[in-house]
Amino acid sequence: MRAAIFEEFGKPISIQNLPDPSPTDTGVVIEVKATGICRSDWHGWMGHDPDIHLPHVPGHELAGVIAAVGKQVERWKVGERVTLPFVCGCGSCPQCLSGNQQVCDHQFQPGFTHWGSFAEYVAIHYADDNLVRIPDEIDFVTAASLGCRFVTSFRGIVDQGKVSAGQWVAVHGCGGVGLSAVMIAVAAGAKVVAIDIDDTKLDFARSLGALAVINSKKVDDVVAAVKEITGGGAHLSMDALGSPTTCFNSIANLRKRGKHVQVGLMLAEQHHPAIPMDKVIANELEIIGSHGIQAHRYGAVFELIRAGKLEPSRLICKTIGLDEAPEALTTMDQFRSIGITVIDRFH
Repeated sequence: MRAAIFEEFGKPISIQNLPDPSPTDTGVVIEVKATGICRSDWHGWMGHDPDIHLPHVPGHELAGVIAAVGKQVERWKVGERVTLPFVCGCGSCPQCLSGNQQVCDHQFQPGFTHWGSFAEYVAIHYADDNLVRIPDEIDFVTAASLGCRFVTSFRGIVDQGKVSAGQWVAVHGCGGVGLSAVMIAVAAGAKVVAIDIDDTKLDFARSLGALAVINSKKVDDVVAAVKEITGGGAHLSMDALGSPTTCFNSIANLRKRGKHVQVGLMLAEQHHPAIPMDKVIANELEIIGSHGIQAHRYGAVFELIRAGKLEPSRLICKTIGLDEAPEALTTMDQFRSIGITVIDRFH
């Protein structure tokens, strides 16, 4: 198979011909039809994830067709159109048995714990517990775009943040995660303030329904600006970027008894950011982590797509070929693109 692979962290990524994978007894091999390029992949390439062992094939937002099935797999057969969350649960640990596969004690993560989907084929473990059938009306590119950023935002805003109509929601960072969060919060009837340093991304956030936008390069105090717009602070705020500044601002801009959801990764030297704990205590704020989504929650996302309340395809900025993937991935820290880039050509 053709695949993108790197042999050293932070060094060039090359396209090579590698052996096709085989399924484990409980797994499948998927012929990849589309796979998103995510900043988490960039973190992995930089060496920020201790689960990655070299050489490595990145990629964790994928959709495709089952090409081979392990002998113990019961629910799936060759030829079915599938996707999956980027955190796959083992199905038997206490977390999985409670329905929280996104924090499985023995999780399988394509593109991190194992080789990923920047390839023609990818092997997936624990297929019966983690694969999600793609509805006929959803194409592979859209299904792949859900795989990390969109469904992670859905869980962060809906399941963890428990957003409700009429609430003010602040979204810090308008990349793929943040723009997804804007769309999802608006669909829930919330009033959204979007914060970023790029006016073009903020204009896009406004087109998705954000009532107000803040360019953090052009205001002296983001927290004060959010509180003024919302009349006292956000009910729910998400750090969709992952930086000490956005994390701090997202907590500090809450109104009393508000909720902060951390989705943006805080890795390497940023993994212990400053937190305004005085405000957390005095105002009874909640700090909530959110890590992926469970396979069994995809149905709720699909229902909202069918109803026309969510349009994840609007967040796809471009599709590229596998040969373009190395440059697209290694320049992600420059934040050139708006929305989500998806690989949909592998030859």
